Amino acid sequence: MLKRVVSSVILVLIVIATIFLLPVWTFGIVASIFIFMGLYEFFHLDTRNIFPRSFAYLGMFAGALLPYITYFIRPEGGLWEALFFIIVLMSLFIIQFTRKDNQNSVALVALTLFGVFYIGWFFTFLVKTRLLEDGYKLVAYLLLVTKAGDTGAYLVGSKFGKHSLIPRISPKKSVEGAVGGFLFSIAFALISGPYLSRMSFNAILISGILIGVFAQLGDLAESLVKRDYRVKDSSFFLPGLGGMLDVIDSILFTAPIFYMYIYIITRS
Repeated sequence: MLKRVVSSVILVLIVIATIFLLPVWTFGIVASIFIFMGLYEFFHLDTRNIFPRSFAYLGMFAGALLPYITYFIRPEGGLWEALFFIIVLMSLFIIQFTRKDNQNSVALVALTLFGVFYIGWFFTFLVKTRLLEDGYKLVAYLLLVTKAGDTGAYLVGSKFGKHSLIPRISPKKSVEGAVGGFLFSIAFALISGPYLSRMSFNAILISGILIGVFAQLGDLAESLVKRDYRVKDSSFFLPGLGGMLDVIDSILFTAPIFYMYIYIITRS
């Protein structure tokens, strides 16, 4: 528990400094570091070490590059992002052409692209949100409500969890914990609502519901990936918390959903 608290405090201080104290461009740098670490863990989940290094290097580099593309083209850059993924896919095929072994070639290409998409692109929506008007407030709100849900699920599940949610994916997750996490997300959304003066009460309530649902799905998605590789934590980068993927798993789902929700309500 002490290691968990220390790691959490350090991460929170880094996030607060990046959002409120440092220039906007540093947010992209921190996001790139988080993505790089997450992809490093993702490509090393397979303990058999059959994943080619060239694929892993390209995946980590491509994912870490995404926040910079977003920063320079600003949030609305779908065409450039599409071009980016086309280049990454073609590069993966070119790398495969140079390899002597054709075994699992399609699976390796698909898995690398999936990692860049799932970790790199999804997390980059946090940068897109930061670049919106009052983006620092929106990012702080998103992270607070998302992590409140994670904390609520942990606390309620540890204390009252009796009914397994999906035991084949995550034996320790309970229905009670999922409900607790969902309610925590809504509660913290409503509590921090006045901080977002541009959003109405209904808009805040809906955002809390969306974040509460997709935070749980993001957590389960990463658990499914780890279960497939038969590992408990994505790594040991963060003592007490596991790896970077274990920290950002819920954010990977809430960030794109929240950004799209804000994009829609501000243009309606």
